[in-house]
Amino acid sequence: MTPEAQKNLSLWLEGPYDAATKEEILKQLQADPKGLEDAFYTHLSFGTGGLRGLMGVGTNRMNGYTVRATTQGLANYLKKIVQGPLSVCIGYDARHHSRFFAEETAKVLAGNAIRVFLFQDIRPTPLVSFACRNKKCSAAIMITASHNPSAYNGYKVYWSDGGQVVSPHDRGILEEVSCIQDPSQVQTASLLSDSRIEWLGEKMDQLYLDATSTLQIYPQDNQIFGENLQIVYTSLHGTGGTLVPKILHRWGFSHVLPVSAQMTADGDFPTVASPNPEEPAALAMGKQLLVEQQADLLLATDPDADRVAAMVLHRGEPVTLTGNQLAALCLQHICSGLASQGRLPLRAAFVKSIGTTELFTAICAHFQRPCHNVLTGFKYIAEKIRQWEEAPNGLQYLFGGEESLGYLMGSLVRDKDGVSSSALICEAALQAKKQGKTLVDCLEDLFYTYGVYQESLLSLHFGETKAGKEQMQQAMSRLRKHIPKTIEGLRVICLEDCLSSQKKDLLSRRSSPSLLPISDVLLFWLEDKSKILIRPSGTEPKVKIYCAAVKPVVGTLSATEEACTKHCQALAKAAQHLLGRFTN
Repeated sequence: MTPEAQKNLSLWLEGPYDAATKEEILKQLQADPKGLEDAFYTHLSFGTGGLRGLMGVGTNRMNGYTVRATTQGLANYLKKIVQGPLSVCIGYDARHHSRFFAEETAKVLAGNAIRVFLFQDIRPTPLVSFACRNKKCSAAIMITASHNPSAYNGYKVYWSDGGQVVSPHDRGILEEVSCIQDPSQVQTASLLSDSRIEWLGEKMDQLYLDATSTLQIYPQDNQIFGENLQIVYTSLHGTGGTLVPKILHRWGFSHVLPVSAQMTADGDFPTVASPNPEEPAALAMGKQLLVEQQADLLLATDPDADRVAAMVLHRGEPVTLTGNQLAALCLQHICSGLASQGRLPLRAAFVKSIGTTELFTAICAHFQRPCHNVLTGFKYIAEKIRQWEEAPNGLQYLFGGEESLGYLMGSLVRDKDGVSSSALICEAALQAKKQGKTLVDCLEDLFYTYGVYQESLLSLHFGETKAGKEQMQQAMSRLRKHIPKTIEGLRVICLEDCLSSQKKDLLSRRSSPSLLPISDVLLFWLEDKSKILIRPSGTEPKVKIYCAAVKPVVGTLSATEEACTKHCQALAKAAQHLLGRFTN
């Protein structure tokens, strides 16, 4: 066992921790010493999704002690840098211990004389971001592990603007958390009797629904024709069931067929192996109902309802739209709709993550509006919104998206919003249906206009251990030292290394500063305009490889799509093989 693990473990065995926790440590020490080492060798830290990890005993696990310590650190940080009265909004999902973690968080904040707005029941992540802004809170916390398996939980921290914390606040909070050595440093109050704790419920739901109703581009069409759109919806046992059916009805989409077996909130996620709507298996029950009912559209939100997937019944067959395709379709719907109504602002701007399709960029260029790239993680899109709001004559944010099914229209929320995005997708589908089309037809129209864009995502997995994380870091370091000149027979013409903040033209050998923040990201541009992006995940022990290719339509659309898909997949496998060489 490493010295750091031994030190942390001893502190827990000898310190003021409850008897059941100590008993569990001793039990694991005998049965699984390697697992116990992983539980104590470090402290949970913030990644792209905040604090996230396995539940259990240990400094590297989600439990009451780590949650309380993190909250005390957050409280200390807020008291240091925020002037005036402090307040924090807290939400939670249906995962095991989520309500317990939320209540413990509330007790610590109240114990530090901080006002708390605590949701009475499970609610989606975007509602917590909205409530943070509505209540003018200093910060907010959402207890969730998003789409991770049931053994995980998490703790997302939001700043006063409703966006997840970014630098310098993330580092500042971590520094304060690291100073909390044992439970005696944590101040707590009574959950039931402390006057600083206020409960939130349906009133906040209505405020959110009222606000997001203003996002409609075709409100009259939605109310008149919305009932003609047949929608299948599944919450995948998560929080989406609390708001998605309500917002769809509010927008005029009253014909909603729930996947009943998956609408019960359950932290075990009993009907799916994984509650990730990006995985086909998670959509199986919804797909069956879509086909049986010959509905138009299937929507599936992840457990905290910040992401939404869609499947379309096209010519009698179910077709799953990727996150990239949905982002492009929503963008086209927004831009074309507002432009046709003379409502597309001159200073309108759009944001995407660097891994998101370049079709997004092409659409923005067509409407003569800027598209800004940010690092993966929706907190960077929220940061861009805030920067524009604070700048004199700043740009007006309209829509942002990322390839992993995350979208946000408007700035009412400052995180990806699977609730309002569900309604937006339905609105786009209704406009297509009025023309005798499906969203697949609309996507094909985009391909004819801009070229066929295809993307592929592969991952190289590492162990959920200290050794696995070290191996992942070594692989990225070795890749930087051995940059390939060609990939799949194509020259690498440009390399952007966000860790060194350098963008290199490999043909002219000229360098320029990267416009992206410092991050462990490598971006390769190839001579045929395809691109490969390689980055470690911020929430899971794996390196993600994003590949994208584009081809103009030559001959038939189907043949072009097939050729583009094969090319993209070949690039992904080549990049995976390249990285795999440096993992041993």
